[in-house]
Amino acid sequence: MKFLSPDNMDYRPLWVSLKTAGVAMIFIFILGILAARKTMNVKSRWKGLFDSLFTIPMVLPPTVCGFILLVIFGSSTPFGRWLMDHGIQLVFSWPAAVLAATVVGFPLMYRTVRGAFESFDETLAYSGQTLGLSNAYIFWRIRMPVCRQGILAGPSIAAGIVLAFARAMGEFGATLFVAGNYAGVTQTMPIAIYFAWMGGNSPVAVFWVIVVIIISFVIILIINIYSAHAQRYRKAGGKGAKEDAIY
Repeated sequence: MKFLSPDNMDYRPLWVSLKTAGVAMIFIFILGILAARKTMNVKSRWKGLFDSLFTIPMVLPPTVCGFILLVIFGSSTPFGRWLMDHGIQLVFSWPAAVLAATVVGFPLMYRTVRGAFESFDETLAYSGQTLGLSNAYIFWRIRMPVCRQGILAGPSIAAGIVLAFARAMGEFGATLFVAGNYAGVTQTMPIAIYFAWMGGNSPVAVFWVIVVIIISFVIILIINIYSAHAQRYRKAGGKGAKEDAIY
């Protein structure tokens, strides 16, 4: 196997992957928080239905997710034609790559956040209500803190963000289906690996495989370090944080 020349290497798939996953994470974070919060408040008989609907992209093959997105937003559907009539070309564009990454990364964020909310000590919320705090204040300042109150939902939410980002960055099937393979636009690292290998360019494929492995290792390392830090916080000062969370 011949060695690659750094001067001849196309590094755009790395930038496209990071940009796509980064923008997708904005939507994943907002939608994951809102969906988890709303699901916790619905009646029990409907909760299972909503939970299944929000989780199903995690168990479906990525190509199926991509096919569904292509059917929904393609020109053969009324909604797709409506978008095109209004000058919105979503399919086979970079926003389509963001859409695919959002769909496949959302379930990880949703499940992690919901688990964090379910394990939340509701006595903290009740204490805040007795002090006259609004529900919005209780949600954002008591349930959601990441760094200061390690006993709350924050560490789990932070882990969900990192996992969803990794999933969005590693997406292949749905992205290829709905966004295509356009160098510098929609060609992410997984897509670059596939087409480099299929084209007989093994050095390029191996290079991107190594880059993906390194990034994945760093992400897992971050999660482990943060989880260990949160666990030490619980043991060292968890009791005092309950009172601090309200004030």
